[in-house]
Amino acid sequence: MSATHELTVEALRQKITTGEIDNVIVALTDMQGRLAGKRCSARYFLEEVLGHGAEACNYLLAVDVDQNTVSGYEISSWERGYGDFMLVPDLATLRMVPWQDRAAMVQCDIAWLDGTPVRVSPRQVLTAQTDRLAERGLVAMVGTELEFIAFDTSYEDAWASGYRDLVPANQYNVDYSLLGVNRAEPLLGAIRRGMEGAGLFVESVKGECNLGQHEIAFRYADALTTCDNHVVYKNGAKEIAASLGKSLTFMSKFNEREGNSCHIHISLRSGEGEAVLAGDRAHGFSPMMESFIAGQLALVRELTLLLAPNINSYKRYADGSFAPTAVAWGLDNRTCALRIVGHGPSLRLENRVPGGDVNPYLAVAALIAAGLYGIDHGLELEPLFAGNAYASDKPRVPASLAEAAQLLRGSAAAAEAFGDDVVAHYVRAAEVELEAFGKAVTDWERFRGFERM
Repeated sequence: MSATHELTVEALRQKITTGEIDNVIVALTDMQGRLAGKRCSARYFLEEVLGHGAEACNYLLAVDVDQNTVSGYEISSWERGYGDFMLVPDLATLRMVPWQDRAAMVQCDIAWLDGTPVRVSPRQVLTAQTDRLAERGLVAMVGTELEFIAFDTSYEDAWASGYRDLVPANQYNVDYSLLGVNRAEPLLGAIRRGMEGAGLFVESVKGECNLGQHEIAFRYADALTTCDNHVVYKNGAKEIAASLGKSLTFMSKFNEREGNSCHIHISLRSGEGEAVLAGDRAHGFSPMMESFIAGQLALVRELTLLLAPNINSYKRYADGSFAPTAVAWGLDNRTCALRIVGHGPSLRLENRVPGGDVNPYLAVAALIAAGLYGIDHGLELEPLFAGNAYASDKPRVPASLAEAAQLLRGSAAAAEAFGDDVVAHYVRAAEVELEAFGKAVTDWERFRGFERM
């Protein structure tokens, strides 16, 4: 990966010697796209973890959102004894964590105790696809645009209230409003400065449509670096909000207003850095770009589970909401699932399907796999869609987690790209969520049924 964090092992040693750092967070990314791991003393990190890694229970990749152990996973179960796997630090990810006290962080790959990779680990799912690109002399450049809704209510008070009657950071639509962004600047500024201190390149901040909704944009990078930065930002933004007595959510659909999106921009370059999707065909495309988009169209429905992993994800997909419902591509057309933007070296595809709850490693892996499917099969690109795709007869984005899981389970292309083990693992994750939701009694049911049924 490309190192952007500029904290070398030698610099880390110096900061530990001077007392500037006294603990190092050793982190993995779990199935839900969350950071997990250990906070190690600086001395222990240097003496043990740096050379040998750190152990963690393998149930971390086989639990639900509440960390409950569940059956049906091949890699981890009561029958297998819930043993350990290894967290193997990727030293290119060493970074300061300036919003914490004297802390640094390193992100890890996950290996079994014999050194073989844990293939279902999100980071390994992505690197398997970037390796396929590398075999063809290609590199994916990626940017993720992650939205959140901020509240002046603390996480503790939000929990105690059952997440009702929260006070949003803005009381009206502040899309592109400088006044609205400035109202939330104490929080947004703290996040910006924290992320810069952690090695991320902040581009801009803007208000969005929902009450208290904002987006902080970061500079694109190679696929793995962007996904590593994405999860650090998401975790850090919550920690910074909590330190200020506030809260924020990346839920795809917090309420009936606009949801939180995570549009993903992707382009391909040669090993020498040449932009290979631009060319002299229609719209300034190269033949590779045409096949790349065609692959997305061919597989987006089958791979939607990797873009939209939760029950709540599918409530974003509403006509006229700026969230996509139609599997179509267009030039700078926000009604399509696939929007093409830029020109020449900046030409890129924007996939508008993911929401703020996405696991970026899985989503970017899906985009790469779909693009390679189109390139390897020489797929021809259908004509662009012009107009309102919401009103079109194009195929639709899956309407539910159950539908998306069924599509991934039956996808021969997904099995070939990822392996049967990876497909089965994430289909099982969807089943776990569906089983839990099927047993839950919601507020909606109580309000409708308590007296009137």
